[in-house]
Amino acid sequence: MELIFEKSRPGRRAGRVPAYDLPVPEIPAELARAKPPRLPEVSESELVRHFTALADRTFGIDTGFYPLGSCTMKHNPRVNERAAALPGFRDLHPLQEEDGAQGALELMWELQQMLIEIAGLPAVTLQPAAGSQGELTGLMLMRAAFADRGEHDRRVIVTADTAHGTNPASVTMAGFELAKVATTERGNLDLDDLRAKVDDRTAGLMLTNPSTLGLFDEGIEEIARIFHDRGALLYYDGANLNAVVGRSRPGDMGFDIVHYNLHKTFSQPHGGGGPGGGPVAVASELEPYLPSPTLLRDGERFRLDHDRPKSIGRVRGFAGPFAVFVRAYAFMRAYGPAMREMSDVAVLNANYLLARLKDVYDLPYDRLCMHEFVLSARTLKREHGITALDVAKRLMDYGIHPPTIYFPLVVAEALMIEPTETEPKERLDAFVEAMRSIAAEAASEPEVLKEAPHRRPVRRLDEVKAAKEPVVRYAFEEAGKVDRSSARAG
Repeated sequence: MELIFEKSRPGRRAGRVPAYDLPVPEIPAELARAKPPRLPEVSESELVRHFTALADRTFGIDTGFYPLGSCTMKHNPRVNERAAALPGFRDLHPLQEEDGAQGALELMWELQQMLIEIAGLPAVTLQPAAGSQGELTGLMLMRAAFADRGEHDRRVIVTADTAHGTNPASVTMAGFELAKVATTERGNLDLDDLRAKVDDRTAGLMLTNPSTLGLFDEGIEEIARIFHDRGALLYYDGANLNAVVGRSRPGDMGFDIVHYNLHKTFSQPHGGGGPGGGPVAVASELEPYLPSPTLLRDGERFRLDHDRPKSIGRVRGFAGPFAVFVRAYAFMRAYGPAMREMSDVAVLNANYLLARLKDVYDLPYDRLCMHEFVLSARTLKREHGITALDVAKRLMDYGIHPPTIYFPLVVAEALMIEPTETEPKERLDAFVEAMRSIAAEAASEPEVLKEAPHRRPVRRLDEVKAAKEPVVRYAFEEAGKVDRSSARAG
């Protein structure tokens, strides 16, 4: 916009050409339209109403309850947005010289110190822009460390059968082989199966604790011992960190690498593929391999250190997603030493829901849960033909976002529920009543669930047909009547 309006400014600098004075490039004939596009003619007010109505259909954490298990869809405080929009932060250029970005670097350094304390590990990189990228970064650190030691035969990464799908994907991308370990009837890793699969080819373990079942592994210290005795490393998938902040630290459990989800635990808004943040903390022996540059403090000055000969290199451009850092920093400073209350209330809310729903849905693991828990609709399916998908679709009619379904895969007809700490008891009670009503409908009016949702803009879709015959283009007119010249040009 600066160039467009520059002509009207007095004292315009020589050599600057306004955008409207630039020559218009010719469009190749084969790309030019054959005729003007068929665009509707509507008033501005109608156009605004149309797009506002579309926006009103979008469901989010600001719209209603969003108990999406494993995603930690909590309230995003508006003060964090105001902090990220402060001119000194907002207007920084990614290539700003260090002397002109000392405030931003100081914020990043302080954020690192907070993350170090939370993980119980001594070094952090802020570069990864998502949890999945944090996973890949952690595995690359493992690979670099073993290569530096000359242990090139360590090619196997162990994961639980309840692991997030990104874990095996990251293992493959990092060039490792995958081995899966079973879960016991109490929801812990099977130690006998684990011992049988850990040997001198094992590079490490990727584990979420608490797991995607919402359960804290009771054998975590023995698990760490099994791997460390073999010279292998432990990677902590921080997707479920919201359950333990201030209560337990991954480093104290024996983990060597930890990734955080700033867009889950620390309130950075997320969804639709981003934005996010996935910083990684490591034990001291892995610090030399962290992505370059790292952030250092020299007295009262902060600087980026590029002189890192053993570094795995950059995993993201610049220093990382800075606005995400500001929001997470504001969130953590607001809690301060009381951050453990965040996790305490998240765990309390989840156990309250579990206690009120376990008599109407199956509870595969009858234990106190952490921040989330998994129910099953398998009895509803066996007795009434109602699936977890039917329950999820019907829940939308109550103005509640469905929970995660069919995951983890070890639970048939899984319903994975995470209320987070930001929901009041009244909202939790409304969710309970909705879930109990749906269970009653399954017995009395199963067809109501089979055809749900009934009160949403989009009704039940034929998901099998959608998967087999996806619509991947916009039809300009009815099938068989497409104006090929307009379609090609537009």
